[in-house]
Amino acid sequence: MQIITDPREFQNIAMAERAAGRTTALVPTMGYLHDGHKSLITHARANADRVYVSVFVNPTQFGPNEDLAAYPRDLDHDAKLAEAAGADILFAPKPEDIYPEDHATWVEVPSLAKHLCAKSRPIHFRGVATVVSILLHLALPTFAVFGQKDWQQLALLRRMARDMHMPTEIVGCPIVREADGLALSSRNVYMTPEQRACAPHLRKGILHIADLAAKGERNAAALREALTAYYAKHIPMGVIDYIEFVHPENIVPVTRLDEPTLVAIAVSIGKSRLLDNMLIPALA
Repeated sequence: MQIITDPREFQNIAMAERAAGRTTALVPTMGYLHDGHKSLITHARANADRVYVSVFVNPTQFGPNEDLAAYPRDLDHDAKLAEAAGADILFAPKPEDIYPEDHATWVEVPSLAKHLCAKSRPIHFRGVATVVSILLHLALPTFAVFGQKDWQQLALLRRMARDMHMPTEIVGCPIVREADGLALSSRNVYMTPEQRACAPHLRKGILHIADLAAKGERNAAALREALTAYYAKHIPMGVIDYIEFVHPENIVPVTRLDEPTLVAIAVSIGKSRLLDNMLIPALA
């Protein structure tokens, strides 16, 4: 596996691979790779001739009071995991190589960046869309792979690629979980043992209201109230950012679950802001 830091070198290789007719895949990450990332790389390896993994902690998607400086980093570990999972190139640029000092261009998808994470992180998705657009222009991949834990991000990037006629398919892969159901996240390391013991209830709470929905409760407000009460009981130290029920493609809130609906949550447990979601089907 090659480790490349220079964007132009990476782009030249990627252009040559695509011109040669090879299927190429990009797995964009912010590093500190875990088994969730491994599953994305494994999917890419099974479906592409060449696999690129980028490791870049993107400063433009962090707000002024967020954890940019503290975000965990371990490039040696990332390189070993990426190579073992089948990556051909690890692209690890410096911030100044992605964003020149006079950088002045931004990519936004406003209609999909109004709800969920966008409410408390107003600049987040502008930073995400911009950096992924840059990475796609550098890598020119046949497809790029993302996890469904960040469902809003996935929907937004699919719309961006469609609207901008990018020659790349945006692929979503299922959430990878610990044995107790907690979604894998690089931020899980921030939790204390006591906090970690409560964290599986994020998923258990979602399963609880999914069961209520399957039994006939389709009112979003009632389901939100039930999930709020569940978290208050089982994760007393948790601070709810949001519990929302939205259309899975346009991320617009719904009042009733008459069609397939995404329930998405963000809860802070100590220093960890954790996401999870589930697509609840319409009643048969």
